[in-house]
Amino acid sequence: MAACATTRRLLTVTRRGLSSKADKNVAFLGLGNMGGYMAANLVKQGFNVRGYDPSKDTLAAAAKNGISSANSIAAAVDGVDVVVSILPSNKIVLEAYLGKDGVVNHATKGALLIDSSTVNPNVPKEIFPVATEKGVNFIDAPVSGGVMGAQNATLAFMVGGRKGDFDRSLPMLRAMGAKHFHCGEIGSGQVAKLTNNMLMGITGMATAECMNMGIKMGLDPQVLLDVLNNSSARSWSTEVYCPVPGLVPTAPSSRNYDGGFKNELMVKDLELASGMALGIRSPIPLGAVATQLYRIVQSRGYGQKDFSFVFQLLKDESEKK
Repeated sequence: MAACATTRRLLTVTRRGLSSKADKNVAFLGLGNMGGYMAANLVKQGFNVRGYDPSKDTLAAAAKNGISSANSIAAAVDGVDVVVSILPSNKIVLEAYLGKDGVVNHATKGALLIDSSTVNPNVPKEIFPVATEKGVNFIDAPVSGGVMGAQNATLAFMVGGRKGDFDRSLPMLRAMGAKHFHCGEIGSGQVAKLTNNMLMGITGMATAECMNMGIKMGLDPQVLLDVLNNSSARSWSTEVYCPVPGLVPTAPSSRNYDGGFKNELMVKDLELASGMALGIRSPIPLGAVATQLYRIVQSRGYGQKDFSFVFQLLKDESEKK
């Protein structure tokens, strides 16, 4: 009996190993600003990628990077080992996964589903039990790093779900990013992502506010930035994502605030984080202020610009006085 049990364990380990090695066929749902680069990086690392996006132009652009096209979610996920998605909202993610023609109903048994969208933590918690019942594996794996991170495969993945599923996902995550964190049970990746983005929004707002103040007081912008980056106020927002144009060439502010993390997406994430905080009665006074400020930017018609455009809003308001 003991020998039989040992044999069964060895067979189980062997099958898992073969399954891991066999994860080469990937469906990618959502090929926009982030997804297009992420899928292309999978191709570069030897994965066979079949993509789906409602935009024909986006599919055509993806084809230039070696991504084959499908005309529906069901067709995209048919027979693949892994499904990766990055989609814009709670509603779209739920429909994509749990809809009649969605992923869960059409994925191959044993497939691994990786959702990199940023959504309410309750969304993956709703998908997970349904996926499990259907014999497929699901993790939430939102990302940080923006379009530049997606392009350069330097994203950070925050993963919620079973440890075994996280381990299995690593070859795909490593092809698309540089850092990978198992945050805990299903939904915990979203908690980590929303916490990160609220802090990013707050520090971005604070950097814009203080840079504007120093410049208006007559300091040279480059000198001011050098001081901040060599003092206690140093942060990602000063070193990498400076909101003042021309000081950090790779920052969206130096590209007319294009090609970064859109202000409208920052508003969406801050609203999700605010809802999460409200549910547990966690005070977020600075988060609430940041949410309102980025909403003002959006109401002025700049939702498609990078969220660091908030500097221009503050600058324009100060010049009126």
